[in-house]
Amino acid sequence: MKKYIMSFDAGTTSARTIIFDKKGNPVSSAQKELLKFFPKPGYVEQDPEDLWSKQLGTAVEAMSKVNIDPTEIAAIGITNQRETTIVWNKKTKEPIYNAIVWQCKRTAPYCEELRKRGLEEKIKEKTGLVIDPYFSATKIKWILDNVEGAREMAERGELLFGTVETYIIYNLTDGKINITDYTNASRTMLFNIHTLDWDDELLEIFDIPKSMLPEIRNSSEVYGKSKSKYLGCEIEIAAAIGDQQSSLFGTGSFEKSMAKSTFGTGAFLLMNTGDEIVDSKSGLVSTIAWAIDGKITYALEGSIFEAGSCINFLRDNLRIIDQADDSEYMATKVDDTNDCYFIPAFTGLGAPYWDQNARGTIVGISGSVNKYHIVRATLESICYLSTDVIEAMEKDLGFKIKSLKVDGGMSKNDFCMGFLADMIDTKVLRPKIVELTAQGACYMAGLAVGFWDSFEEIKENMQIDKEFLPKITEEERKKKLDRWHEAVKYSMHWAK
Repeated sequence: MKKYIMSFDAGTTSARTIIFDKKGNPVSSAQKELLKFFPKPGYVEQDPEDLWSKQLGTAVEAMSKVNIDPTEIAAIGITNQRETTIVWNKKTKEPIYNAIVWQCKRTAPYCEELRKRGLEEKIKEKTGLVIDPYFSATKIKWILDNVEGAREMAERGELLFGTVETYIIYNLTDGKINITDYTNASRTMLFNIHTLDWDDELLEIFDIPKSMLPEIRNSSEVYGKSKSKYLGCEIEIAAAIGDQQSSLFGTGSFEKSMAKSTFGTGAFLLMNTGDEIVDSKSGLVSTIAWAIDGKITYALEGSIFEAGSCINFLRDNLRIIDQADDSEYMATKVDDTNDCYFIPAFTGLGAPYWDQNARGTIVGISGSVNKYHIVRATLESICYLSTDVIEAMEKDLGFKIKSLKVDGGMSKNDFCMGFLADMIDTKVLRPKIVELTAQGACYMAGLAVGFWDSFEEIKENMQIDKEFLPKITEEERKKKLDRWHEAVKYSMHWAK
């Protein structure tokens, strides 16, 4: 009897597998931290084989922890860090270069060149995206232009490109299945969100052979089966979806105008816009939320590049906290930040600023500022950036958001979520299960194989753990935000 869905959460910081039961409850999980490399300032890389081996390792470990037989797994759903770019040899399956991570800024000069060529509007019109090193196209081009022999191999049809889920599925099936889904395709800057296909003009602009690209499929669909040598038996692979879209689905934001924010390595706010593509005038991007049975649901998105990574920075670089959980306690040891502001622009600022040359800054340090103020300022900064995105979203849509669902590791921080409610002046809802990135992929896979029959059945599994309500006056809120916006100016254009 099929009792479980296995969810691969191929993140930026870690590879994780969570196994869920029929009620949507996690029954077992395993997690391994991923290697990350910073060869030059602004460069961020990972080892693709490390991504694959650790993802597979966590799957085996999660089953063995509670003695689950692989024959009890109904399907595998995969969710992944999105724009991260891997190029590998079709015959050998060997990557020809490290994975270039979504945070990497090495292609910033090329992005500037594209703007100077007047391509910004054309690319935005076709893809819904802004020109930024964040997205995959410029990373693929960099690999083809900088790895010896790569372009010649690509033109001979010997190389494949994929985001992380494509690479995992390719390996899991021994090269038999080479696919991506609509959500991940929509983050490459090579996909036309109107025609719903790879765009030949964009491929020509970036000089990327079409033969490198995977086939595009629904987010919830049986693509094929894993090879039995990896997990003990053949298991249907039935979902692939970008991590932020997956958490939107996992929060139950199935209807138009429902919004969520996931606080992982970065923070990502998405709103379901139904069958409508919203052309943002406020620095947000239009993207695909998911595709089921050929029906496309769109979303409006604001990406904040640093969130949980800021806490890691306090722990690993500044060493002013011993573990991530200490941040909440330390932030509440002081009443405010003592007019100190932390701008976490380690790899530039995302939405709505889109300044690839911004860099991390601490503003307002005086002799009376201590480590507690800096920790509090770090947590507050993530809420301020989230507020900037929410206000841009409300401006684009012409109405105020009634509530915001949150998930991810940092959503467990009560101080942070309370401050967020104050800043966005809206209630913040935290579900009982906050690992909604993995759960969204689980639900997608379950729908594809009939483990669940409908959205309504999935909704019955969802429960709210805590509600955070705004507690400060509009005057206090405005004063804090005005001061924040002054502070942000000091981080901008620094690397330029």
